[in-house]
Amino acid sequence: MATVPPWTTVTELVGELAKHNIGAVVVLTPEGVAGIVSERDVVRRLAERGPALLDRPVSEIMTTSVFTCTPDDTVETLSVLMTERRIRHVPVLDNGRLAGIVSIGDVVKRQISKLQEEQAQLEQYIIQG
Repeated sequence: MATVPPWTTVTELVGELAKHNIGAVVVLTPEGVAGIVSERDVVRRLAERGPALLDRPVSEIMTTSVFTCTPDDTVETLSVLMTERRIRHVPVLDNGRLAGIVSIGDVVKRQISKLQEEQAQLEQYIIQG
């Protein structure tokens, strides 16, 4: 799981996103989660502020109001949170410590897998009649 400190430059952030082939990273301080910053944040701020943004710290563009979840939260709960809040990434906190990050892609993949399992069970039920 990729994280960056708040003083990371936007250029360094872009490098991390590309290196790990991800769309967002959690901004972490010794105290915990300080924010989250995504490709969309970079693009939107670049459009507003121009290329000088690339030398600025991610703390200037990160989202500081971060919605989080725990390992006990269900896929359904995350789906509702992500849909209602229009967010694509949710950090996972386990006892207050960052344990991972869930993307909307992760949620969709799990929902598809669950539907396929249910379909297979129904088909098996019908076959056994």
